[in-house]
Amino acid sequence: KKDIPAVNFIIHEIHCRRNIEICPYCSDSIPKSEMKNHIEAEHVQVTCKCRMKMESSLLKDHEASSCPLRPVLCQFCDIQLAFNKLQEHELYCGARTEPCGRCGRNVLVRELKEHPRVCG
Repeated sequence: KKDIPAVNFIIHEIHCRRNIEICPYCSDSIPKSEMKNHIEAEHVQVTCKCRMKMESSLLKDHEASSCPLRPVLCQFCDIQLAFNKLQEHELYCGARTEPCGRCGRNVLVRELKEHPRVCG
């Protein structure tokens, strides 16, 4: 799958046919001696803690960006919890009140960032 000088083409083609395989899953060119390791490292099916099955090469991205059990921080209290629990927690957590240091009024935690504009 690369450009080869015409002079070397026949020797190169013989070398490739003898030593290189195309991965049946991702179509990458892999040395025959490494194909088993490639398939085990990149394409074996694994199960995430959320019980979703995927290729092992996709697990790290899944856990970081789309797993419903990935850890996230509450924007109001910085407690770490699972993503699928975040919305419910933030509804409760943002409904707490804290006194404003300037006007003394009790302000909803979710409105604390906006409060200084209307404070007074």
